[in-house]
Amino acid sequence: MSSADGGGTVVTRVSGPVVTVKGMGGSAMYEVVRVGELGLVGEVVRQHGDSATVQVYEDTSMLKPGAPVERTGAPLSLWLGPGLIGNIYDGVQRPLPALQALSGTWIKRGEKADPLDTARRWEFKPLLGAGQEVSEGQAAGLVPETPLVEHKVLIPPGISGKVLSAVPAGSYTINDVLAVVETAAGPAEIKMLQKWPVRRPRPARERRRVDGPLVTGQRIIDTFFPIGKGGCACIPGGFGTGKTITQHQLAKWSDAGIIIFIGCGERGNEMTEVLREFPRLKDPRTGRPLMERTILIANTSNMPVAAREVSIYTGITMAEYYRDMGLDVAVFADSTSRWAEALREMAARLEEMPAEEGFPASLPSRLAKFYERGGAVTTLGGERGSISIVGAVSPPGGDFSEPVTQHTRRFTRVFWSLDTELANARHYPAINWLRSYSDYLDEVEPAWEKLSPGWRELRAEAMAVMQREEHCRQIARLIGPDALPDSQKLFLFIGGVMRDGFLAQSAYDENDMFCPPAKQAALLGLIMALYRGGRDLVKAGVPLSAVSALPCVPEILRARTGYAGDDLPGLAKLAARLAEELGAAAKKGAS
Repeated sequence: MSSADGGGTVVTRVSGPVVTVKGMGGSAMYEVVRVGELGLVGEVVRQHGDSATVQVYEDTSMLKPGAPVERTGAPLSLWLGPGLIGNIYDGVQRPLPALQALSGTWIKRGEKADPLDTARRWEFKPLLGAGQEVSEGQAAGLVPETPLVEHKVLIPPGISGKVLSAVPAGSYTINDVLAVVETAAGPAEIKMLQKWPVRRPRPARERRRVDGPLVTGQRIIDTFFPIGKGGCACIPGGFGTGKTITQHQLAKWSDAGIIIFIGCGERGNEMTEVLREFPRLKDPRTGRPLMERTILIANTSNMPVAAREVSIYTGITMAEYYRDMGLDVAVFADSTSRWAEALREMAARLEEMPAEEGFPASLPSRLAKFYERGGAVTTLGGERGSISIVGAVSPPGGDFSEPVTQHTRRFTRVFWSLDTELANARHYPAINWLRSYSDYLDEVEPAWEKLSPGWRELRAEAMAVMQREEHCRQIARLIGPDALPDSQKLFLFIGGVMRDGFLAQSAYDENDMFCPPAKQAALLGLIMALYRGGRDLVKAGVPLSAVSALPCVPEILRARTGYAGDDLPGLAKLAARLAEELGAAAKKGAS
């Protein structure tokens, strides 16, 4: 509807990204409007009589009262179809490479570009024929989107019936009609392109229980605090503790089929590093470019605050689209604190009553709605798909009692607590093993037990050793380590081996940047064998110095970098050598 048709639909007040518009009678909540002569994209967030409050997703500099407003009658919706993979978008799905081609280095206000290339032709292989009965979520055909992703063109939700016509295999654009389905409401055209409102979750047949791990290749995560496929994790930490780098590692190495990285309000230089680095990365499992299964959403701290608020919905909607194809999707949001700050700023401009630390009272429900869109599901088409969400939190001053961290803990089952002391000691990942936890142990245990029988008990034993090591460290701070008996010094020794030989991991070492689960189990088994052997020796009266002086100890410390991920025979030989040296030390002590 034009401004003339709307009876003088014009701006009456401007407060940063929040604009008051009159002449909006009959408008709907979250309806998209075009504001001003440049057609800035906005969304209705409040209605009162003939007036509406609009949050604008672009810079409102020089926007004045009296500027025309055009209504679209539709909510903010994404374009979903082939071409999403490998692309870089802003928070409202404007393709940044296309905008750069139009505007140059600096994006002009009101600049527009189609989210997907409407002229590109895709090779389509149909799976439907005329006269066939189809239902929502069923695959109508296949498109090779990238060498790593076979894109399924799905029957949209709400459409079921008999196929009246279908095209043969060939080359088509996203707007070409591929099939026509007779429904109760009349004929429905099936295209590669679907449009879906970002704030409405895509439906699934049922939610499933998480039944397997999301393998990340990071030892402290996979072994001690695993996340399941379809799980949600929180990774809080103060400035400089490595939140972004840890998420980069997870994005690079996790075994999800699709990666969606949302840079939400982070510094521009950090996001620039991501945008430069990801196109050069190789998928560790296929050797192909990682961007062939990755979507990047960049909404940095110097971009409009309103677009930051919607960016996580943009990312999760894309994730649901690929989940519906039966794929496992991993979403990394960096960071939800910046998203919450955008909510706080918008709420202040809307003059809402503030709650804890100025955040809106709706913060917990907003966080819940985001994390609840993850999970493992049976899709409408009967396939198994999942969305795993990892949300970084940046609490001011590293204070984990602040609202965003506390509310996020309520809606996630994994808590990877980053530690400033570990980061200052250059121990990465700086995840504190005493403050972190995972509630997915029961779900991932069957997969681990197939790989390494007795994994749960081995993990519990290692955690108990690390807890005893911390207890002994506290005592040593009071009375000095020399005053401790060898039975307690043993925990300090094994704790040091565990820290340096297992928990720390180098992102720059070829053998250590990614650690397969089998190697993780072998390394942990080695260290626990050293602990058990050392415990027995100390009980028999052998001095701890004899244990720490075993020739194989330095090699155990170097094993994480000295052995390739598939060199399990080499680690087995090292375990046999350890057993021999422990046995020799026991005989020597007995004599």
